[in-house]
Amino acid sequence: MFTVDRLNVYYGESHVIRSVSFALAEGETVAFMGRNGMGKTTLLKSLIGIIPLRSGSIDLSGKDLTRLKSYERVARGLAYVPQGRMIFSQLTVEENILTGMEHLPGRPVPEYVYSFFPVLREMKRRRGGNLSGGQQQQLAIARALVAEPKVLILDEPTEGIQPSIIKELAKTLNQIKTERKLSIVLAEQVLSFALEISDRFVIIEKGEFVYEGARASVDQARIHSYLTV
Repeated sequence: MFTVDRLNVYYGESHVIRSVSFALAEGETVAFMGRNGMGKTTLLKSLIGIIPLRSGSIDLSGKDLTRLKSYERVARGLAYVPQGRMIFSQLTVEENILTGMEHLPGRPVPEYVYSFFPVLREMKRRRGGNLSGGQQQQLAIARALVAEPKVLILDEPTEGIQPSIIKELAKTLNQIKTERKLSIVLAEQVLSFALEISDRFVIIEKGEFVYEGARASVDQARIHSYLTV
C-alpha cells in the first residue's frame, strides 16, 4: 500500500539516507529505531516532503508522491506528527485540531477524535501551550488524524512523556489503527513502546538499514544493542 524505493537524501554534500527501501501493508505498523543522529527523523521528513530527495520514489496506493509538496502528500493520504509536537501554543485545543481540517472548512471537530482522546474534549477551550507534554502529544496526533490519512507518520511520539502516559498512548494508537484502518510509520527509541504497537522493526545505522525483524521473531537484545551508546 505504501512503497518507498531506494531513497537517497543529502544535507549539502553529506549523504544522510542511503538507498533505503521498504513497503508497508494496510493496517501495518513499522518502527524505525536507532540512536540519535542515525537518520530516523531525516527519513520521516523526506517521506512527508519537508526534506527533498536526491533520488528514489515514494508511492501510496498506486500514486507517485515523489515530486509532490508536503500539503499535496497530506491530501493524498499521508499525515505527519513531528518530533516535539509543534502545536500552536496560543491557539485553543479545538483551534489546533481545526488547523488540520483546511480541506473541510467550516466543519466541526469529528466526534471520533474526542472518543480517542477524551481529555481534549474536556480541554478544548484551553490554550495548547497550557497542556502537559502527554496532552500536547495527543493533540498533535488528533490534528493529524482529522486529515483522514492512510498512513500516519510519528516522529519520537514518546519524547518527554511519563511512562504511565506512554502505555496509554500505545493502547490508543492500536485502537486508532484498527478503527480508522490506517498504517503507522514511526521513529522511536523506547523499545517497550515500539513492541506494543509495531509489527516490524527496522534499525537505522548511519543512514542505512542494518537489521529488520517481525514482532513475533524480533531479537530484542540485538535491537537494544543498537540503541545504546
